[in-house]
Amino acid sequence: MQPEDLDAVLSIENTVYPHPWTPGNFKDALQSGYQAWVAREEVGNVLGYFLLMVVVDEGHLLNISVRLDLHGRGFGRALLARVVSMARELGLASILLEVRPSNARAITLYGHAGFMSIGRRKAYYPADENVREDAIVMRLSL
Repeated sequence: MQPEDLDAVLSIENTVYPHPWTPGNFKDALQSGYQAWVAREEVGNVLGYFLLMVVVDEGHLLNISVRLDLHGRGFGRALLARVVSMARELGLASILLEVRPSNARAITLYGHAGFMSIGRRKAYYPADENVREDAIVMRLSL
């Protein structure tokens, strides 16, 4: 992911999430040197992306998204496989992530990839007015 990808990435982000990352969140992640990757069509259109923060021997999957019109077609599974492949290439021992309990589709995707639920973060995600949603913490041992 490069700064010139941000418009396309933000378009996906704003379509997929009710509480999307801001342009500043993405810029900070890029400036911090996180592993940031985009999947493209041959003509260059962005299909999806992920951001992986590496700390010692552990990866923290901060964000992974696929264009809404591609949901349910295997693109998320392929993108997650790329995350796992990259983590192995980097010599990581595990990958952590958080997911909303209401995001059943993502929980299923992560479970099929071998991620296990290891805990909860209370009131982690913003939700509707003055309400927050917990996060399920999942881990994949590599």
